[in-house]
Amino acid sequence: MQEIVIGRNEAGQRLDKFLGKYMRSAPKSFFYRMMRKKNITLNGRKCEGTEFLTEGDIVKFFLSDDTMEKFSGAGIQKIKTRKLDILYEDAELILINKPAGMLSQKAKPEDVSLVEYLIAYLLESGAVTEEELRRFRPSVCNRLDRNTSGIVAAGKSLAGLQMLSEIFRSRSIHKDYQCIVAGEVKAASDLTGWLIKDPRTNQVKILTEQEAAAGKEVPLPIRTRYQPLVSNGSYTRLQVTLFTGRSHQIRAHLASIGHPIVGDAKYGSKELCGEHAAGLLRAAARQYGLHSQLLHSFRLEFPELSGTFASLSRRAFEAPLPEDFLRMAEGEGLVS
Repeated sequence: MQEIVIGRNEAGQRLDKFLGKYMRSAPKSFFYRMMRKKNITLNGRKCEGTEFLTEGDIVKFFLSDDTMEKFSGAGIQKIKTRKLDILYEDAELILINKPAGMLSQKAKPEDVSLVEYLIAYLLESGAVTEEELRRFRPSVCNRLDRNTSGIVAAGKSLAGLQMLSEIFRSRSIHKDYQCIVAGEVKAASDLTGWLIKDPRTNQVKILTEQEAAAGKEVPLPIRTRYQPLVSNGSYTRLQVTLFTGRSHQIRAHLASIGHPIVGDAKYGSKELCGEHAAGLLRAAARQYGLHSQLLHSFRLEFPELSGTFASLSRRAFEAPLPEDFLRMAEGEGLVS
């Protein structure tokens, strides 16, 4: 028999959801069968799985050690740890400056992403144990493209994860990016449009309202605001505010108006943005040895918060610009 005392990271969720995390390799039918037979109990009584857990509840498993081991999943992925650029950390959440080239989350089972590096860091620091990770896994709440750098927010606790998920979902958190684009941008603009994604190519397309209405697919509305910071006539450094967080939104939206982001091979082709802009991107890539787009999530500002998170109300955090970005900005006189 094994016994688990529900802690704050497990409280508030349904029992069957908790069981699915704790024994991630077991089918749901197994949980329900074991609960019917009272081989899994809640506070010493028969349960159905729909019960919501509270801190201090006791879940007992009257199962063999072999069965528990069989269904416990693959365990913790063993990886080589790496130093994370941590911008802020408390007991509930952590803000990390992700480098270009790193996945935010796994795309394939064998991938190593920021989530795995975060878990390795938390294990090494003693913030979590392997047993605790069977019940709750810290995770990121905003995803950046592999080759986009900047701030990623992750929940270390269930409360932190829920708060972050809500403010990103409601778009009450303020997100600013910086990028370097081809061409001269003279004035600020607030772009709107419609976006569709081709899953075969992992590429998106920006549509006008008329194109969106005429198409067979249901497009997603997008809004992107940009402000030029400094330009040398050939390239412009922009500050971009993201109002809708769609896949590849900033990259595709800027390319659609003829200002692709420097280093962006996917959206910087002459077919998408014209020969002149594509030529500027090729020249910059050669001169500065670029291997990723110069797009950086540099600032997050929290909304008004209360309770546990009151200390974060209206606080803003900034991530230093990466070396590739600074090298080109300084070389082209784009330092404001």
